[in-house]
Amino acid sequence: MILIQTEDFDLAEVYRQLRTEDPSAGAIVTFTGLVRDFGDVSEVRGLYLEHYPGMTEAVIGELVTQARQRFEAIGSIRIIHRVGELQPEEQIVLVGVTSHHRAAAFAACEFLMDALKTSAPFWKKELTDQGGQWVEQKQSDQQRSDRWQQSRDDA
Repeated sequence: MILIQTEDFDLAEVYRQLRTEDPSAGAIVTFTGLVRDFGDVSEVRGLYLEHYPGMTEAVIGELVTQARQRFEAIGSIRIIHRVGELQPEEQIVLVGVTSHHRAAAFAACEFLMDALKTSAPFWKKELTDQGGQWVEQKQSDQQRSDRWQQSRDDA
């Protein structure tokens, strides 16, 4: 399930849903990203996120398909990404994966998060007392994402 929303999410409820959807799972791995009070500029007081409705869900759906092809025995996948104005310490993204084994669940969760950072059409603006500044994609995020392609090419 892929959700793009302005509302916060309940990690415990998402975990319960994943567990219920895949009762044969041997592992559930979740990642929750939080808004930081620092970024490309100092003293960030919040973030503003935009997305392209319809396209965003389609791109993330393709990433889920890739994860299922890449990692065996993946069960349920849940991705929640918030948009709109968010404050420091608020939850911004959740990726949850069930699998028969922990290695696949960890790897799929990490793959999906790395791919979200570089492939999903979200635009992020850091908000400060001096105004807002759109955030450029970080080279380190691209390098993390590129290593998945490299590992695919080596296989």
